[in-house]
Amino acid sequence: MLAMETKWLEDFVSLAETRSFSRSAQLRHVTQPAFSRRIQSLEAWAGTDLVDRSSYPTRLTPAGETLYDQSMEVLQSLQTTRAMLRGHTSAAQDVIEFAVPHTLAFTFFPAWVSSLRETFGPIKSRLIALNVHDAVMRMVEGSCDLLIAYYHPSQPFQLDADRYEMVSLGEEVVAPYVKPASNGAPLYQLPGRAGQPLPYLGYAPGAYLGQMVELILKQSNTAIHFDRVYETDMAEGLKAMALEGHGIAFLPHSAVKKELRAKRLVSALPPDTRGLDITMDVRVYREKPVFKESTRAGGSSPRGTPAVPKSSAQALWGYLVAQSARR
Repeated sequence: MLAMETKWLEDFVSLAETRSFSRSAQLRHVTQPAFSRRIQSLEAWAGTDLVDRSSYPTRLTPAGETLYDQSMEVLQSLQTTRAMLRGHTSAAQDVIEFAVPHTLAFTFFPAWVSSLRETFGPIKSRLIALNVHDAVMRMVEGSCDLLIAYYHPSQPFQLDADRYEMVSLGEEVVAPYVKPASNGAPLYQLPGRAGQPLPYLGYAPGAYLGQMVELILKQSNTAIHFDRVYETDMAEGLKAMALEGHGIAFLPHSAVKKELRAKRLVSALPPDTRGLDITMDVRVYREKPVFKESTRAGGSSPRGTPAVPKSSAQALWGYLVAQSARR
């Protein structure tokens, strides 16, 4: 029998309530084709059509209506069980769980927690390091207390402002760096020439920082000549290659500040060059303590239940909000 995944039920509940494949795909943070495939997989598991595709807006079949009611009970039961299980390990210790993309987990998070302990006080934390998409999904699925992530207007998160709130923690600048030659000058320096492209250490397709670098290059008034010789989805991997002199890498400043002080890396930009970097916001998100999810189409009763935060996470959030107001 085809194995069924609980996220298919969550997708199906969303579709039943929005009556729109495109809107539900957006809310579930997947592409519409991927969302449609997941609904089709659920129908294959059920052995019957759940959605009447001959109507618009989307309407459930009688079998779909039955599954919707059962799905609500199953998902609510799973949420309750998970809360009980997490309570065994976390509630007594009041551990704050953070979902953080890999780069921020290596660069920003350790120093940030150190500063918190000096100004806010001791905290117990659990770090879940993921790619950006999965980190956001941890927040959406209620599997973490706080999400820390980069933000840039060109790549915004589609988080419902009625359900989630945000505090800015500061800014991060991404710029090109390279190993210095023996005389201290950059081993390679932008912009390069068409006949002699510079070795480029790039992010793998789909990496969030890779999208930021693409924006830098697209907006540059100067033609940049690169030969991509290496790629990975992690900034720390690019930094390691840059330190060995393999090429130029665009890296967050927090990832290279120690290497810059030690002169193990230098800017790959010519003096007084501007426009080949980008500034991003570093933000922390949480689910609002009390919220009401959208009502079921055609009904009047709210479906959600209040979210009760752990005391330490609530106290930390209050501190972060106060700090942000002072800046």
